[in-house]
Amino acid sequence: MNRRGNLKAVAAAAVTASGMFSFAPKVFAAGKAPIKVGILHSLSGTMAISETALKEVDLMTIAEINAAGGVDGHPIEPVVVDPASNWPLFAEKARQLISQEKVAAIFGCWTSVSRKSVLPVLDELNALLFYPVQFEGQEENRHVVYTGAAPNQQAIPATEYLMSKDGGGAKRFFLLGTDYVYPRTTNAILRGFLHSKGVKDSDISEVYTPFGFANYQNIVADIKKFAAAGPTCVISTVNGDSNVPFYKELGNQGIKATDIPVVGFSIAEQEIAGMDIKPLVGQLTAWNYFQSLKNGNNSKFVKSWQDWVKKKGLKDYPVTDDPMEASYIGIHMWKQAVEKAKSTKTDEVRKALVGQKFAAPDGYTVEMLENQYLSKPVVIGQINGDAQFDVVWKSPGLVPGEAWSPYIPKPKNA
Repeated sequence: MNRRGNLKAVAAAAVTASGMFSFAPKVFAAGKAPIKVGILHSLSGTMAISETALKEVDLMTIAEINAAGGVDGHPIEPVVVDPASNWPLFAEKARQLISQEKVAAIFGCWTSVSRKSVLPVLDELNALLFYPVQFEGQEENRHVVYTGAAPNQQAIPATEYLMSKDGGGAKRFFLLGTDYVYPRTTNAILRGFLHSKGVKDSDISEVYTPFGFANYQNIVADIKKFAAAGPTCVISTVNGDSNVPFYKELGNQGIKATDIPVVGFSIAEQEIAGMDIKPLVGQLTAWNYFQSLKNGNNSKFVKSWQDWVKKKGLKDYPVTDDPMEASYIGIHMWKQAVEKAKSTKTDEVRKALVGQKFAAPDGYTVEMLENQYLSKPVVIGQINGDAQFDVVWKSPGLVPGEAWSPYIPKPKNA
């Protein structure tokens, strides 16, 4: 190894050992050690359809930051691992990233079961995870930064819209989800919310399917029967590649959005890009961001992604979506917090994160709250024939993320 390489190696070891670094002009130079970060997303298995794009947008964001001088002169070095949609493997890979690779932070996970698998490792090793996906809330862990939507930023506003005249005036609610913690907890919250609005249990149906489930013929037939008793909507927390056969079966059985509106909380531009769009037109989703939003920050974000797709030959991932924006926000906020803290130590970065602001592609300047959730806008979109979303409703401003829902009991140990 040459002398310059030795200098970098020594500096890298010092950063790893101390979690600290000294600042310098925003150019890379000999001895300016890279800061490692972990990318923990499924690149194979049932969740790869959603998570592969997040890995790529993480790499794109890191490349952009490095091109602009890095983190006060230090390049970011991503370490990518594939937990392969295997929930225990998420914990194993997280431990590898923290203990062996010595990463300063981890960006990753999609399902709540994968996040919860990682929590004990984060707690034990005092590490930080930036989690970029909508979820059930009911959690406030000092080692997790929640950049996706809490239920009050997605599920509750979407359900209120479905109950409104503009949303179809639903009186009956078919809750369909993948069988794990996020759909079950979200539906418990929604059931409590519906009860507060006078909806009876007889007007709520709740059905769950395994990960990777594909045979929705009987379930869609049951939806049609349930809808015969009054104005009905479907609230879907189906995750991963199961979305493809579910929406296909809706089309097979002739269900249109004008008959039974479906709002999906885990289907976005990436998922519908490769699907037959005809049976989806008019159906709904609720997020905090859509590619179709018109503003300067989003135009820049979309162009950056399209340039990245072309450069990397990512033909299967042509569009941006909400979890990608949440990933983008998270990495930038981490950078800002590290620069403010003048440290990569977890405790120092956590303190510096609170109050961080970022001009996001959603068109708003989002802010990190003390509970490590974001204030974000809520946007409900309707699928159009171009596999994009037409906005049908949006919040009048930013909605602060709430860790704990008022519609179900707060855990005693929370």
